[in-house]
This record gives sequence, C-alpha cells and structure tokens, in this order.
Amino acid sequence: MKICFISNLYAPHIIGGAEISVQRVAEKLLKRGHKVFVITTSVNGRNSAEEINGVKVYRVNPLNLYAFYNYQNKSDIQKAIWHIIDIWNPSSYINVKDILKKESPDVVHINNFKGLSTSIFAAIKHLNIPLVFNAHDCSLICPRTNLLHGDGEICTNPNKFCILYGKIEKYFVEDKVDLVIAPSNFVINKLKSFGLFKNIKTMKIPLGIEMTTKKSKKTYDTVDILYAGDLGKHKGVHILINAFKMLKNENLQLHIMGKGNDEDEFKKIAKSDQRIIFHGFIDWKKLMKFYQKANIAVLPSICYDNSPLMIYESLTNGTPLVGSRIGGIPELIEERYNGFLFEAGNVDELKEILEKLINNPSKLKKLEEGALESVQQYSMKNYIEKLERIYKDLL
Repeated sequence: MKICFISNLYAPHIIGGAEISVQRVAEKLLKRGHKVFVITTSVNGRNSAEEINGVKVYRVNPLNLYAFYNYQNKSDIQKAIWHIIDIWNPSSYINVKDILKKESPDVVHINNFKGLSTSIFAAIKHLNIPLVFNAHDCSLICPRTNLLHGDGEICTNPNKFCILYGKIEKYFVEDKVDLVIAPSNFVINKLKSFGLFKNIKTMKIPLGIEMTTKKSKKTYDTVDILYAGDLGKHKGVHILINAFKMLKNENLQLHIMGKGNDEDEFKKIAKSDQRIIFHGFIDWKKLMKFYQKANIAVLPSICYDNSPLMIYESLTNGTPLVGSRIGGIPELIEERYNGFLFEAGNVDELKEILEKLINNPSKLKKLEEGALESVQQYSMKNYIEKLERIYKDLL
C-alpha cells in the first residue's frame, strides 16, 4: 500500500508525543514494505521536500501569520487571527491537493492538523481517497486543543466564540472522514458529546511502543522520580514540584525533562530544593536511560490528556506511574498494579502516594512487574498490524 500521513509537525520539529508517534509508525510501515510519505508544515516559510530515514517528507507553507511550530510567545491578537485563518486555509487546500495528486496514495491518515486547517479534509475528499482521522486531542472543539481556559482551569462551559468554532470545525470535517481512531475512549466520547462523528465509525486504538529487550535494573538507596514532557502549567509540573518539596527524605531526586512556556516559573518554585534537577530537552536515547533508572514516573496533568506517550515509555522500562485521574490517563494506569492515580491538582494526595512508595521498596518492585506485564498489549507490532487491517478494510 501507499500511505500518506499528515501531521502538523514532523521530525526534527517536535513539540509533543503525537509527532513522535507518527514518525515511529511511518518508519515501521516503510520497513514492512509499504510506500510511505508525510505532509507536514514548514517552519521557515518555504515549501520543500526531503527524505528522513527513508520516508519522503513534504513541508508546506500555509499562508498565515506564523508557522505553527513558532506559536510560542505570540500575542493573543496574533493567535486569534491565526486561528481564524486556520479554520479553512485555501493555501493548505491547494498545496495538499497538489501533493496528493502527484503521489496518489491508497489511504490518507490525518493526525494533528492545526496549522494546515480543516481544508485538507476537503482536499482528500475531493480526490476520493479513503481517510482515517486519528484524534490525539480535542482540537476540533477547542482552539487551545486541551479544553482549558487561559487561567488553566478546565472549561466546562464554553463561551460563544468556542461554541461557534466547534460548529464550524464540525461542518468542514464531519462528512469527510471514513473512520475515526483515538488512543483513548475519553477523547472519542468527548468529541461525540459535542455532536461530532455520531454517524461515523470510531475505534479506540492505544498507541504502540517498541518493547525493551531486557529488564531494567533499578536501585533503591536513592529513589529517582521522573517527569518528561511539556513544561506548561496545564501539565501540572508545579503540582509535582510542590508535592516533592514536602517530602523530607534526602535520598530522593526529581528529574524534570522537557521545555515549555512555564519552565522559568517552575525553576523558581524548585530553586530552594537541590534535589530537583532540570535537564532540558534531551534526545530519546538519553531519555530511555533515565526511564530505566527511574523508580517512579509522575504525570501530574491538570488538563484532559488523551493517551500520553510518557506512560507507554515508562511502562516498557518497568517504571511504575503516578498519574492524575483525568482524561485518558486512567485507561492506562491501573491502581496498585502498574501505578497509582490521584485527583488532578491535589498536591497533598500526590505527596502521600509518593511518600508511601518511597518508604516501601517492595511495593515498588511489585508495581514494576505490573508495569512490564501491562505494556505487552501496547507493542508496536500489534499497533502496526491493527493499522494495516484498518487500511485494507477501507480499500
């Protein structure tokens, strides 16, 4: 088969787990004998094509105020205008349609599309190419994609602009998709609650992860706690830092990996505690070494996380997780089996869970076994085979 992946970002321009997952899947399908190419956004204002690890990558420049990758530090007015243009960008429509005509794929698999706009759905539909939409977030019903207000509070009562935005997005996307897949039931149900995809087949398919070949050897003299991801308040990193600072044990270290808008503020909160180490953005191989060493990984999100890649990466390295009871996180973390859950934003509850685990290495060892057992169902091999069956069924 010839498969086209569409993702608003692609290596080496990475912000979150979705684009990492797309790259891994594209390269794996290529190795299995399929023809694969990717359409993504340009970061330098020019259309271009290149090859990355055998995968042809088209970078298109939609005519907008700025490239999606450069959204940070833009004013609210700039962002508002950008979103209005991005609702249906004719430049994206023309660029994507021209590439699809040239390449003639058997199927198109859309992942995150912000920056390319909903116009790409119409381009695919007009060419009668089967379309799979992979919902990694709530971008179809929320301009921020995460259903959070600007102050970080969860949005339970959308304003008139957001309601209108959702209706417009639905109009441009609803009848263009042949199948909707998502890594969690949470996102599928959330989209349906806003009236989307009620008459279109939907399917939960958790992400795939490469299995490690050997069990990590962990020590417990010093307990290492890890967070890897976006350093934004919506990820609750300040919740983790404040909970960690309440722990009196000196034989602890908190390793924080990643970058983001609120990094400087988090560093100020952590400044007085020498046990907290910020590593910045590190490559995947180095990150895996930290997972192998870590005793506990913490995902303290206060937003509706869908199916964070951090969970899969932790489990495959036998690292138990403590995660917020929100979004799709509880679908991956099973209490007392591969980790624990706590109320999102509850510093005291997170501190109590960490304290119990730190003081009980035997419990940690049991959770490590559960982590390794639970992740087997999420192997990349299983994931790729499911996608192949889906594509064949659509054809």
